[in-house]
Amino acid sequence: MHATKVTRKTKETEIHLSLNIYGSGKSKINTSIPFLDHMLELFAKHGMFDLEIETKGDIRVDGQHTIEDIGIVLGEAIAKALGNKSGIKRYGFFILPMDDVLVTVALDLSGIPYLVYNVNPKENSIKTIDTRLFHDFFQALSVNAGINLHIIQHSGEEVHHLFEAVFKAFAKSLDIATSIDSRLRGEVMSTKGSL
Repeated sequence: MHATKVTRKTKETEIHLSLNIYGSGKSKINTSIPFLDHMLELFAKHGMFDLEIETKGDIRVDGQHTIEDIGIVLGEAIAKALGNKSGIKRYGFFILPMDDVLVTVALDLSGIPYLVYNVNPKENSIKTIDTRLFHDFFQALSVNAGINLHIIQHSGEEVHHLFEAVFKAFAKSLDIATSIDSRLRGEVMSTKGSL
């Protein structure tokens, strides 16, 4: 439990990912999309996750398949790393400011995926990346990790800062939710006895 590797290979992408939930924030990311690399490095650093991703994708077409498939694989890795989720806090939230931007992320590692994504960038692109694809990334991640995930933008116009805040707040929230609560003595945080 906690450290895991996942590989996904389709006609459109090939992704190799390793994740240690209880790491030290080290990352080695190569998605061939520099801004996405930067966001995933922020995620690893601010969540204290060790993350390695090596991706080959059809980005000559566009970034959609690569970005969504990385969300799928990261979601699978999170679910696999947490196993039966015994001893973890389960819930996490974080309010993160970054200059003009304020973002809240709240999540529940319930096993029941649901995404609320209230993020409205003023621009639809950063460099060559379509910012609308981040919705697809978090949707795929939510479904494959079994996370009830709410991402809310309160303010801000600078699009780079907005997505930095989103990825950092998500990392912080996931770090809190995956933290071990010694009072649970290895039990699951649910009256049902399982998640």
